[in-house]
Amino acid sequence: MNMLPQDVRYGLRMLRKSPGFAAVALLILALGIGANSAIFSVVHAVLLRPLPFPESERLVEVAHVPPPEQFPGRKTFAVSPANYLDWRAQNDVFENMTVLTGTDLNLTGGGAPESLPAAAVSADFFSVLRVAPTLGRGFAEGEDQRGGAKVAVLSQALWKSRFGGNPGAIGQAVVLDGQPYTVIGVMPARFAFPDLARLWVPLAWTDAERSVRGIHDFEVIARLKPGVPLQRARAQMSAISERLARQYPADDKGWGAVVTPLREDLVGDVRPALLVLLGAVAFVLLISCANVANLVLAKTLGRRKEIAVRTALGATRGRVLRQMFVEATLIAVGGGALGLTLAGSGVRLIMGLFGDRLPRAAEIHVDATVLAFTLGISLCTGLLAGLAPAWRLTSSNLNDALKQGLGRTDADTSGGRTRAALVVVEVALALVLMTGAGLMVRSVGRLRDVDPGFDPRHVLKMILSIPDAKYATPEQKVGFYARGIERLRALPGVDSAGVISSLPLSGGSTQPIAIEGRPVVPLSEQPEIAVRVISPGLLRSLRVRLLRGRDFSEADRADGRPVVLASESMARQFWPGQDPIGKRLILSFFPGVTREVVGVVADVKLRELRTAEPVAATYVPLAQMPRNGMAVVVRTTSSSPGALAPAAVRAVHGVDPDEPIGEIQTMEDFLGDSISPQRFNMLLLAAFASLALVLAAVGIYSVLSYSVKRRSREIGIRMALGAQWTDVLRMVVAQGMRPALLGLAIGVAASLALSRALTSLLFGVSATDPPTLIVVSGLLALVALAACAVPAHRATRVQPTEALQDS
Repeated sequence: MNMLPQDVRYGLRMLRKSPGFAAVALLILALGIGANSAIFSVVHAVLLRPLPFPESERLVEVAHVPPPEQFPGRKTFAVSPANYLDWRAQNDVFENMTVLTGTDLNLTGGGAPESLPAAAVSADFFSVLRVAPTLGRGFAEGEDQRGGAKVAVLSQALWKSRFGGNPGAIGQAVVLDGQPYTVIGVMPARFAFPDLARLWVPLAWTDAERSVRGIHDFEVIARLKPGVPLQRARAQMSAISERLARQYPADDKGWGAVVTPLREDLVGDVRPALLVLLGAVAFVLLISCANVANLVLAKTLGRRKEIAVRTALGATRGRVLRQMFVEATLIAVGGGALGLTLAGSGVRLIMGLFGDRLPRAAEIHVDATVLAFTLGISLCTGLLAGLAPAWRLTSSNLNDALKQGLGRTDADTSGGRTRAALVVVEVALALVLMTGAGLMVRSVGRLRDVDPGFDPRHVLKMILSIPDAKYATPEQKVGFYARGIERLRALPGVDSAGVISSLPLSGGSTQPIAIEGRPVVPLSEQPEIAVRVISPGLLRSLRVRLLRGRDFSEADRADGRPVVLASESMARQFWPGQDPIGKRLILSFFPGVTREVVGVVADVKLRELRTAEPVAATYVPLAQMPRNGMAVVVRTTSSSPGALAPAAVRAVHGVDPDEPIGEIQTMEDFLGDSISPQRFNMLLLAAFASLALVLAAVGIYSVLSYSVKRRSREIGIRMALGAQWTDVLRMVVAQGMRPALLGLAIGVAASLALSRALTSLLFGVSATDPPTLIVVSGLLALVALAACAVPAHRATRVQPTEALQDS
């Protein structure tokens, strides 16, 4: 340790003497370490860091397990009010349970109207999470009862944007959905649960709502009692659910319960993708290490005579090796410092592009743990980069170096096998990354080719939600949307307009149905289908094909004959080989109303493009089932529907100037957003694969350049003896392509083995897709050949007389 400062000073002097070498090595390591630190920042925040709640390991989500016959493939389902109340009353494994649901609330008064993502929660919500407001208080017992005080807790962001961060906001009134609420608290800056919520209000059920078992719309969070294992909680909740199924078979038969750690529930969908990306950047770092090891090896072997002299003067082998590792570590630590800067930019870029799609996004940042990780991988990188030179140095006879002359062509020409082996590793790792990126590119391409069942071109969409306080009756709700659609259709450049309760690709309501003429079964055994409320003109606006019968018209009023449209899959499921027109059904949540099928429409992707099987769906006219929240769809004659947005907003505000308008977007952008998780994976893997490709090319180029320089005397002799420039060209290219081709062969085998980890992320393409392997192998081979071209050309320019004079 006493000699370490001296080694560091000497290492710094050696790096200053070779600024080109130092700059290239620093840049290579900065890219590798920076990419790793950026992805680790995301992985640490999303997957590894405990939730930002005290004793968060005891927080769990309790959800239903739906009957597989009704919901094939669904593992969990939302909870009904009555079942939640029974769970809470009958368990002895939880300290407490809280219930919540997402909602949108219109904030008006004191500024532009705004639709805010919010959460309606039971009064014990904050106490279960054990998070207190930074200002004011949380909800008190009884405030979640019908008729209780209308109070609201704000997020830090909303408090600052709406009240300018004024502590006097506590006690002030805000108008939400047309009703005054009193602000009682402001949450900490990084509190974000659910993720997008900007304020919280009490969830107040009526007595009728508290008795509902068949409608599942709520999320339940619980805190385990100290010392209660997860398995015991799961067993007890299953037992309670079985008891409720026997007690209420009409609603609960077949409905189980599952208990999942809250952190696992929040990140379950993105875990595979993030782990794949973490593995990908680890490969990039290994390629960087191999590249720097090659550079350090060339540098070290060029200093063999110096090292031999130091050994002859008494330096021990350990002393020399320590110096080699110190120099490599200095490069790695410098690369780590530069990489940390790149990591910060990388995290900001990831958050800017995909932050709204990542769970726990508010917690993603470069913190002390990321700093420690960067330092750790920098030190490990230094050791790895110095390992090959150190091994080569200790395995060779340094006495031979003392016999070398002082000419530049007498430098050591050994180490070729080690450098070639490092190139093999680089090429193999690069091919694995390129294969993964190629598979993701093909997968996203296949997703984009999927027919969503509608035409998104020339369409603008926006979201409206009208408050019950202002539009209390069904007639008022229908009247608002009818007037809004009329004004939108009157705008210049508008072809058609309509509304729908949930846009395609965004999920929505599923409801049990009973088919007329079939045996009556309990609600829990009835088939479930997707139910969408639409206005006349919606099918035309989305270009959804009408296959049989008729579309809805203005004649389908509330006092008219109840009618529905059936999707093609629904008609095939319930009336195979029959004409569905005229068939009758009952939506079980609206008993006593028999509805007649008047038309059949083509299937639409209602959930996501990846869904293989079409979803059976029925469409109900808005006038016969009015809703508060609807998506407005406007088809234009312009190729730039976004330009219509200001006029569309004015048209809606012409009906109600206090109505907030949210999520204004073209349907093409909306369709692109629906595959943003796949695009996120593709872009990052493609970026890492491109970086790996460049590093592999640099590795091949550096090895060949070093070899040509060291073999210039040999090449000169060959040419003096009659070798043609084509012979020299072929010799150098063969020397460079041999390790590259071996790396390709190993990389193909590794890709076939490792690409299976991508199976869950792919769509429409096999993890061992031959065309992808062929294309990426060919591309990498071409890049390797290009990397050989410059050194090979330089070799053909060697003049025999000059080379022989240097000997």
